[in-house]
Amino acid sequence: MKAGDKSGGALRRVRGDRTLAHLAPLAVFMVAGAGLSLVTDLTPGFFRDHEYLPWWRRHPEHWIYPLQTVLGGFCLVFWWRRYELRWSTGKVLFGAAMGVVGISIWLLPTQLHDWLEVSGAPEGWQRWLGVLPRRDGFDPFVFEDPAARWAAVVLRFLRAVVVAALAEELVWRAFLMRFVLKPDGDFWAVPFGTPSWKSYLIVTGLVVLAHSAPDRPAAFVWGSLVYLVAVWTRSLLACVAMHGVANLLMGWYALAFGKYGLW
Repeated sequence: MKAGDKSGGALRRVRGDRTLAHLAPLAVFMVAGAGLSLVTDLTPGFFRDHEYLPWWRRHPEHWIYPLQTVLGGFCLVFWWRRYELRWSTGKVLFGAAMGVVGISIWLLPTQLHDWLEVSGAPEGWQRWLGVLPRRDGFDPFVFEDPAARWAAVVLRFLRAVVVAALAEELVWRAFLMRFVLKPDGDFWAVPFGTPSWKSYLIVTGLVVLAHSAPDRPAAFVWGSLVYLVAVWTRSLLACVAMHGVANLLMGWYALAFGKYGLW
């Protein structure tokens, strides 16, 4: 057998691996994203916000996030045929509507911060719910050039609305909801959206733990709502639509109100 035949066969096996297809995009996405913490922690003097430094040293998130988007997006395209993204207008619209509901709940704590005019560090129930200003984060207005600013905005929305929404739902709903029900057998034989308290508690619990403390109460509500969408619609695309619409609205809210810490 020729070397080319072997490599081609290996590539087909990788491309046909359903489990890898569902896990790899988010894994690559997260590893690339971890580079932001790595480069800033290991080189505190090199990557820092100083007016005389070039943008890529002052704001490394503006090149790491696009890199994350490209690598995660490549994985999604590579394994695209392995995903159960069947169109159903009613189910997709239902998922989109639930995305509006879910992100409204997610944004409520920081909106309460403004409504209540909270000053200083929150305490008690406000601290527990994450009633924070959420001002510090990804700010595309660090660029004076309009073209660079718009490029940052477009790439950030592409990351959140398309790549992150798809990659996360492939893991949480398409893979993990099945895996926890039949870890020692053919879990892919479990129909998508099969209801179970076990899968609900494990998947939603992991979603909560994957977020920072201020977001965890909202993440619990969000995770519960997406789980219900998965069970009610039996549609992965409905879950992706919910996630994508929610991230789209969160991005708009962050830009409109200067809440860059949300994304």
